[in-house]
Formats: sequence, structure tokens, C-alpha cells
Amino acid sequence: MEMYQLRAYVTAATLGSVTRTAEALHLTQPAITAQIKALEEELGVALFDRRPGRISLTRAGEALMEPARQVLDAAGRLQGQARELQGEVTGQLLLGTVADPEALRLGSLLHGLVEALPLLDIKTRQGWAEELRAQVAAGGLQGAFYIGAHMPRDLGALVLQTLHYRVAAPPALRERVLQSGWKDLAQLPWIGAPAQHHEQALLLALFARQGLSPNQIVESDAAAAPESLVRAGLGLALLREDRALAAAEHGCVAIWPHARVSAQLGFIHPREAEHDPALVATLSQLRRVWGLTEVQAAAPPPA
Repeated sequence: MEMYQLRAYVTAATLGSVTRTAEALHLTQPAITAQIKALEEELGVALFDRRPGRISLTRAGEALMEPARQVLDAAGRLQGQARELQGEVTGQLLLGTVADPEALRLGSLLHGLVEALPLLDIKTRQGWAEELRAQVAAGGLQGAFYIGAHMPRDLGALVLQTLHYRVAAPPALRERVLQSGWKDLAQLPWIGAPAQHHEQALLLALFARQGLSPNQIVESDAAAAPESLVRAGLGLALLREDRALAAAEHGCVAIWPHARVSAQLGFIHPREAEHDPALVATLSQLRRVWGLTEVQAAAPPPA
């Protein structure tokens, strides 16, 4: 039994697709299939049910998932302790970022890391929340900022802040929006985002709780685009509360008062890497930058 086989198994279970697993682990699909098959043969059980375009865990696969994670966790701890014994922390730290750098306090984090770990090659990669989550789960990133209704249960997480979002509308639609209920609101023109974007997930969940879907006429992946398009009169959007209130104060948008969506901003990482010196330093710097204690930063389980 090899560690790469266990990682293929855990990653495939997380992503539910051989194609996405191959992309995440930078391998070919046949290589992933062969690794999983070899592990199944060694264990003597089928780990996955295979259907066109998707795989899912069998009962045996579900039962063995936690032990597999524990083995990877133990391997990560062993590697981390070995690196500590070697002395200075070197190598590469690849971090994912979401939203704007100022909201993440990214500059302060990177400054602290550069001072604490001068020999470490630090790189950042921007992406959407669910895209980054998949890359962290697959080991492509050592950690990433994440925004969502709650932190992913399959990863380690440091909760940094609770964010709030508001429904913002063009000033020309102010009176109509203020008189709208959920059904009427859903039928108005909406500005959406790609499926893996955190604001899209929050928007769809907001209306799904009412049994509705918003009438999306435009999809934009640019961070500042929704507010700009609302100001231009194109449609409604879910905006971060600080931006929505500031724009409303200047008469640039109107806010529908009956919804306030909460989300968590956090930093996610593979559980098996929690003893890696570079990750330990990153989490320590995050707590410093955000003024958190160990207890305050613990991610509560999703309801």
C-alpha cells in the first residue's frame, strides 16, 4: 500500500470524479484509475461505485475513508517533524486567495511570513472558493482563503471573520424592489457569478430556501463587476455589506431590507499537513494578523 494510492482514493472521494482527481493531482486519468484499482485489489474490497462521469463511495469505501485520512495525517506529521529536525524551513509555500487582498489582510500575512521564514519561496494563486477548496483537498495548494456558509468538513479550517451580504438594486428599481416579496424579487434581473464563486453559492442558497431561483441575466467573474453593474442599472446582485452600505449612502444602490446573508471567511488546509512547519507558521501569522486565539479560531461544525 502506497501513500499516493491513499491520496488518490481520498481525493477521488472528495471530488467525485476521476477526471477532476487527475487534474488536481497532475496525473492522467488512467494513472488515477490504476492507483485506485491497485489499492482495491490489495484491500480486497471495492471502494467506489463507477457511473459515467461520476464515482461514489461504496459502503466499504465510506468505512475505510476515515482510517485512510488518519494514515495520511500521520504521514504528514512525520514529514513535518522530520523537516523541523533538519533546521531551517525551505521549499515552496503555495497559497490560494479569494476576494480582494485588503479584505484578506494579505499584505500583513505575507510580510510576517517573509520575516519568519526567509528561505521559504512563497507564492499566491487567486481563484474562486470552491475551486480553491478542491485544490487544497487534492494537495495542489498548501492552504487557501475560503468564503462560504460554513467551512468544508473534510479540511482543517481557521475561521477568521463572519461576513454579511445584502441584496443591492439599481436606484431606478428602488421603489419596485422595496415593494417586492421573495417571488417578485426573484423575477427581477439578477447579476450572477460562476458556479464555483462563493457569492453565487450564497445567492442560490438564499432563494433556494424560499423554493425559488433568481432570474440571472448576466454572469460575471470579475470581483468588482457586480457592484459596477448594479450601479449601471443592469440588475440586482448580492454585495458584501460594507460595500453595499457605502454605495447606498451615496445613492448609488438601493438595499432590499428583508435579507442579510451570513458567511464565514476562513483559511483552509489539508488536515494531514497541520504539522508542516510552513503551515504552522502560516496559521500562527494569520492568528496574529486577525487578533485570534486558538479557541476563537476553531471552526464550528455546520448545522
